[in-house]
This record gives sequence, C-alpha cells and structure tokens, in this order.
Amino acid sequence: MSTDPVMTTTAHEQAGTTAAPRGPAGGAAATRNPRRGPRPGRLRRAGLPYLLLLPALILELLVHLVPMVIGAVMSFKELTQFYIRDWGSAPWSGLGNYRVSVDFHAPVGEALLHSFLVTVGFTLLSVGLCWLIGTAAAVFMQDTFRGRGLLRALFLVPYALPVYAAVITWVFMFQHDNGLVNHVLHDQLHLTDKRSFWLIGDNSFYALLTVSVWKGWPFAFLIVMAGLQNIPRELYEAAALDGAGMWQQIRRITLPSLRPVNQVLVLVLFLWTFNDFNTPYVLFGRAAPEAADLISVHIYQASFVTWNFGTGSAMSVLLLLFLLLVTGVYLALTSRGRRTGDV
Repeated sequence: MSTDPVMTTTAHEQAGTTAAPRGPAGGAAATRNPRRGPRPGRLRRAGLPYLLLLPALILELLVHLVPMVIGAVMSFKELTQFYIRDWGSAPWSGLGNYRVSVDFHAPVGEALLHSFLVTVGFTLLSVGLCWLIGTAAAVFMQDTFRGRGLLRALFLVPYALPVYAAVITWVFMFQHDNGLVNHVLHDQLHLTDKRSFWLIGDNSFYALLTVSVWKGWPFAFLIVMAGLQNIPRELYEAAALDGAGMWQQIRRITLPSLRPVNQVLVLVLFLWTFNDFNTPYVLFGRAAPEAADLISVHIYQASFVTWNFGTGSAMSVLLLLFLLLVTGVYLALTSRGRRTGDV
C-alpha cells in the first residue's frame, strides 16, 4: 500500500506544531508569550497625581520660594532707597547686615532684641490662652443641650470674620473718648479711675493680646472639638462607673487622647502668632507702640519706613532661621515623646 509523500509531510508538520507547546518552559511556549513591559495606560495613571500637583507646585514656587531666595540675596547687599530701581547693582556687603542686626549694643540690634522679646512673650500668652479657652469650650460643648448648634456657630464667628473687618471694629472699641471698652470699664463698672489709652503706651500690649486671643481661640476650639469626636464614649462611661469625676476624666482620658491633636495645634498657633502682621498693623498703623512692637511690624518698619531693605532682609532671614530651629526642636521632642509613650 503506497503513501502520498505530500500528505505525510503535512501530517508531520501539524504534529510538530501541536506538540511544540508541550515542550520545556524555554521552548516555543516561552517564545510565543514574551514578558510584557509596562503598559502606557498604567504609566499615565501613575503619573496623573504628579500632574495634578504640578500647578500647586509651580504656584508655591512663584509665591513663596522665589521671593524667599530673592530676600536672602538682598540680605547680603547694601540695598537702600538709592538702589531701589536697580537692586541688582547695589554693592555687596557680605555679612554686614547680619552683624548690624545682632549687635545688641547698637541701636538697631537693641531695638531688634526688644522686639524679639516682646514677640516671644506675646506669643506664649496668646497661644496659651487660645489653647486653654478653646479646649474648655470644646469640652463644654460635648454635652447635648438645647441650642448647642447655635452656640457652636457663634463661637466660630471671630474665626470666620475677615481680619481687617474684625480688627478695625476693635480699633473703634478701644477709642479713648467714645470706645466701648472704656465705657464699660470706667462708666458702668467703675473699675478704673479714668479712661485708659489702649492703643498707645503700655496698655497697647494688652489690647493686642486681647484681639489676638479673641481672633485665635475659635480655631483651637474647632480643632479640639474635632479631636474629641474620635474619643470613644465608652471610656467615659467606664470611668464614671469606676467613680472618676469630671476633672479625673479630663486628666486621665481627654488630655492624653488629645495629645497628637494638641501637638499640631500648638505648633500651628505658635507659627501663626509669631508671624502675625495683619493684627498689629491694622490695630496700630505703621508705627506700633514700643510695648506692642512685634517683630513682624519691626521688620516692616526697618524695610519700608527707613528704606534699608538689606537690613530688613537680614532680619527676615534671621527670623526664618529661628522659626525653623524652634520647629525642628519641637518636632524632635514631640516625636520622642510619642515613641516613649508607645513603648
């Protein structure tokens, strides 16, 4: 019986083609299914978050980083009103502006040191009072009672008002002859012998502190109130069954549970208060009293009143370095405290 050679060859080719996938992994099967690289769609999805962040990064670069670098360069120049049209041609002074700023035996350095000490005292008092009043109000508002929602909204009014509108209102209230503060303290309550000057002299410090606390404590109230929502009510119920009073519950449950929130809150309040320029500027104008000479207004006066932009820039750089140092030390101490508490 004869066999067609063409049919035999075709059968062998079909058998070889069918048996090839049953070979070893490095054979035809591996050649037919090569390892694929990353798909273009996956790359686009991975790069989408960075693309969305790009406008914010560019805006941050233009608004903050570029002026910061320019200010640092200006601090090494003798930049006065004579070079304001072409500040790049101002002569190079090196560290001269920094030496003048930190020479506390000279008038410029002595005034800067006084402003720095006033700012430190003002910041500590303002941050402490804002945290204390905000925490007390947040703890009080945890209980359910009639009108709680309306009271919460009223507490947030000072924080929601524009800074200029709120501070200008306080300017009228602190007026010597027809201000509300003197009318209440002197005419109605008779707590003072005569009407006080609140926007000049030593009383200006207390006026500035009052406005700062009134404006800042609602923010502390809002943050602490949000942190209290994460504390389980079962802890308070168990503590009450064990005989713990309100103060013991606050000391043993509330404050330890709010420690992470308070760490961030105190840092934010410190930075905002130490750098606050709008409140004293609107309250006192371009020339703040000596008792309320905050460092932000002092640097403004050194730059735009005396037209010594080089010295003002050096003061700004020193202020930035101080805030970076305080922030770094604070974060190191709080992170170490968290690790110790976790252990």
